[in-house]
Amino acid sequence: MNLALIIVVLALVWAAITGNFTALNLLLGAGVGALTALLLRNWFASPQLLHRNWFASPQLLHRVKRIASLVLLFVWELLVSAVRVAIVVMTPDIKSSLHPGIIAFPLSVKSDFEITLLANMVTLTPGTLSVDVAQDRSVLYVHVLQLDDRDALIAEIAAGFERRIREVFT
Repeated sequence: MNLALIIVVLALVWAAITGNFTALNLLLGAGVGALTALLLRNWFASPQLLHRNWFASPQLLHRVKRIASLVLLFVWELLVSAVRVAIVVMTPDIKSSLHPGIIAFPLSVKSDFEITLLANMVTLTPGTLSVDVAQDRSVLYVHVLQLDDRDALIAEIAAGFERRIREVFT
């Protein structure tokens, strides 16, 4: 792929992510794309990395599938949680529908990056907020807007975000 095409694609991706297809934003995206291409030019130029078998390797395809699965789960949880929070907010008697609480979520992910990714995904999901991580990195404290069943929420996070994060990094 030539450099100009890479920059155009990165500019379009930038505009799609920001949701703004104005000329100025596309120009900014092209600048970010050009800077990215400049910083990664050695990586793109490496014959070993451009080898066809590397891109078609089962390990890479498997990792891409896992990352896509994590992203899709996050988008799904984002949409579902946004609807749940909207319903709570639109309830005439909001005090009766709120059941806030803080849970201690036991972490099975151990690296700083994995814990940070999990905490950020929880925080970015409407209705939840990562409050703190225990000093020994064994527990993530999460504030929730509606806490009906503590064990069900812990199981949902463990089977969802945490499991997919572990899959991506194993």
